[in-house]
Amino acid sequence: MSTFAEVVRSRARDERVGLRFEERSWTWAQVVAEGARRAAWLRRAGVRHVGLLLENVPDHVFWIVAAALEGAVVVGINPTRRGAGLARDIRHTDCEVVVTETRLAGLLDGIDHGASVVNVDSELNRLPEHADLPSVSPEPDRTLLLLFSSGSTGAPKAVICSQGRLGALAESLAVRTELTRDSVSYLCMPLFHGNSAMMNLAPAMHVGSTVCLARKFSASGFARDIHRYGVTFVNYVGRTLAYVLARPETEADRRSTLRLAVGTEASPADAERFAERFGCRVSEGYGMTEGVLRINRTADSPPDSLGLPVGGLDVRVLREDTGTECPPGVFDEHGRLSNAEEAIGQIVALGEAAAFEGYYNNPEAQAERVRGEDFWTGDLAYRDAYGFFYFAGRTADRLRVDGENFAAASVERILQRWEPVEAVAVYPVPDPRTGDQVMCALQVRGEFDPAAFADFLGAQPDLGTKWLPRFVRITGEIPLTASNKTAKTPLRHAAWRTEDPVYHRRGAELRYDRFTAEDLHRWESAFATHARTALLPG
Repeated sequence: MSTFAEVVRSRARDERVGLRFEERSWTWAQVVAEGARRAAWLRRAGVRHVGLLLENVPDHVFWIVAAALEGAVVVGINPTRRGAGLARDIRHTDCEVVVTETRLAGLLDGIDHGASVVNVDSELNRLPEHADLPSVSPEPDRTLLLLFSSGSTGAPKAVICSQGRLGALAESLAVRTELTRDSVSYLCMPLFHGNSAMMNLAPAMHVGSTVCLARKFSASGFARDIHRYGVTFVNYVGRTLAYVLARPETEADRRSTLRLAVGTEASPADAERFAERFGCRVSEGYGMTEGVLRINRTADSPPDSLGLPVGGLDVRVLREDTGTECPPGVFDEHGRLSNAEEAIGQIVALGEAAAFEGYYNNPEAQAERVRGEDFWTGDLAYRDAYGFFYFAGRTADRLRVDGENFAAASVERILQRWEPVEAVAVYPVPDPRTGDQVMCALQVRGEFDPAAFADFLGAQPDLGTKWLPRFVRITGEIPLTASNKTAKTPLRHAAWRTEDPVYHRRGAELRYDRFTAEDLHRWESAFATHARTALLPG
């Protein structure tokens, strides 16, 4: 099949249950029929770009199907965005209509997004009762999805995914996920990100298996739903497995139907514990919404490595300043990387720039990734002497917290509003289990008041839910480069190991306390527990 529209059409007469949500279910034929009704509405209204401000509800799937059939474009809108940032995302992607639901509609109130709004809870009477499938299928190069990623420019950027690309992924990832006609997948990661659409929905539709939707991820509801639906496959990102493991184990867990979990950024310890608890396999890998390359674990991959590039691609680790290849990592007797300054660089796919479909209406962001014939990922890594890749975080201007990518500049603009701030730098530091934590360095007038800072953060309407700083470093002067730009590299490398006062947020409560020697020991011990000591600051 050459397009995702053809994948959809292949299910038009399939009476197998394709979608389940809470107490309801739809056959694949009904899913396609619902998509056809919405495709007819898009055609009649002349809408080409439709934004989806929805959680994982059935309508999210129906509108993706509709866009595939009609040759329209679906924009996945992140509901953790707020205010002007949310309005910018909608305008940047030329959304003519935003489809939302009552519980999220209030996010659109009072912001200049420029689109009309359709509420699926109250306005679906606009849809025709029945509609035939469109007579013509879209071309493979027609854009289908715009999926927001992020970069050092500060504003999120919309990754283009064509009909042909999603159609090809539906087939190839059906192999990666081992989905068959009898599989039951659990889709709890957000559909507005590429992971769930590409790693779960598309391959499930390709093989005609059953997808069970969860409105959003819930650690307490995860095991319940696995047992309730008889789930065999789940996709995950970031700390998902850690959150599940923090819940009490039940006798039913070891009798689970779960067979495979595929995702990225779980710690080796969490992956092993999850596999033991649910009697399944956990398969880690590295990929991007932008596509281009994947790195998957092999049978002989070291436990804490990403593995090797898929398909024989020439993927290397290059220095960001010179473009030369970094030497292999050198490890001490404790397995800790001892030459991080030389070994860590950016993951680059040589000769693969043409495989990138691009960012929508964003040539500056495109230039960050495409350099000649090579594709620069923006992600940091190092390799051992045998060529295995190890993830080392992201560049100083990009962060990934709990599976969400965002730009440091977006957080910096908010922190600069605090009246005592003279200068600010936001940068990623490693999390003991997976991904990043947000750290900021503040140059302030007078004494730093942690309670006032917390009150300020709590009052910012456009502060994303993942953007709250975990660590706050109070410094007399933020370092600068020779060209008077903020020098984040030394800040990132030092992280919380500094003579400057450091405050941290211990849990979910919005409160900052001094980071003590006892806190330091507890925090860094967790890196050893999860086999991530190589990421500790030097």
